[in-house]
Amino acid sequence: MKSPASRVPSLAVRTTRIDHVSPLLDVVDRSRPLVFVRGGAGMAGVGEALRLEFSGPHRMTEAADAWRAVAAAATVHDEVGVPGTGLVAFGSFAFDDESAEKSVLIVPSIVIGRRDGVAWITRVDGAELPPGKPVGASVRLSLVDGALDADGYAEAVARAVDAIGDGRVSKVVLARDLVGTLPPEADLRLVAATLLTAYPDCYAFAVDGLIGASPETLVKSERGEVSARVLAGSAARGVDSTTDEQAALSLATSPKDLDEHAFALRSLLLSLGPHARDVVTGEQPFTLRLPNLWHLASDVRGRLTDGSSSLDLIASLHPTAAVAGTPTQEALALIRELEPFDRGRYAGPVGWVGADGDGEWAIALRCAQVDRDGSVRAFAGAGVVAESVPEREVAETAMKFRPVVDAFSR
Repeated sequence: MKSPASRVPSLAVRTTRIDHVSPLLDVVDRSRPLVFVRGGAGMAGVGEALRLEFSGPHRMTEAADAWRAVAAAATVHDEVGVPGTGLVAFGSFAFDDESAEKSVLIVPSIVIGRRDGVAWITRVDGAELPPGKPVGASVRLSLVDGALDADGYAEAVARAVDAIGDGRVSKVVLARDLVGTLPPEADLRLVAATLLTAYPDCYAFAVDGLIGASPETLVKSERGEVSARVLAGSAARGVDSTTDEQAALSLATSPKDLDEHAFALRSLLLSLGPHARDVVTGEQPFTLRLPNLWHLASDVRGRLTDGSSSLDLIASLHPTAAVAGTPTQEALALIRELEPFDRGRYAGPVGWVGADGDGEWAIALRCAQVDRDGSVRAFAGAGVVAESVPEREVAETAMKFRPVVDAFSR
């Protein structure tokens, strides 16, 4: 159901503890799964009790206002009281203010979740849980070059380096795309299951057709505490322990990657500053190991001072330099100039928000958008700075495509 902000529904929400959780993916819709899980903790949604859509430059602040109204009108009985229980909406937002893609908040009819050894079920308006259906046959989809192939991407990177040399921007993040078409019988739960298994330290998500595994926390707010993880700068894993250690060391000492990371970290700290105090981060980034990549990473923590909800925070933080560049508006203009497609919700916030405004939001990376007609568009990007070499950035995007390409081909 769609609901404009002017007509606020009154939802009856009840959360109860359950003894155990069957495989979360067994109960979600095979063609439009609704999942947000990391490290064995997370939630799966069934059905839509409420759907809110937003667009344009104020889509996130409008979502924050609409969600406060929905939460205020709801009747919530929560017997569990952990993050993710009670009234919850899954959300996914477009990257660009000018995107034609709708941004959404979805309140599922039923949410099944688990965290810290606690399992629960949330029902909206007394919804009944449908019988589970085991994950079906493999998808077996081959993704091919989309609007920007490897050669075109290399040319775009070269033009971006020229723009940096001319002083238009200091950094810009450019993406390219792969496309394909799913058969009608495809079970997208298998894609989610593959990502959950292969990338347990990432956020595995599926929200309104956007499906992927992101290593990057845009923001998490919980009982007045706020945290984020910034990733920028990456390198391929080695083929053995020796070359793997060398790859990590080279990344940790790479001036190009350290500069790229510094831009992204500074961007987040400046955006978070007005909302929080006692903000701390490490003196140097650390190397984060993923199955196919090393990343430079920095964790940021602080205490909220202005009562912002997690939706207010994503409105302030997005887009970070890690996915757009710096200065922000100039980088966005260059992205629109060099990328021959609408990113949709790629590199936008994806996650969940509770009735109290707390929530957890990742940046939608390593992902693909699956439309209802079966068309699939996957995206991967790389940060371009003055020292960038086009061929290296092409190789980096190929590595970043791997999680989604593997998940759709198994």
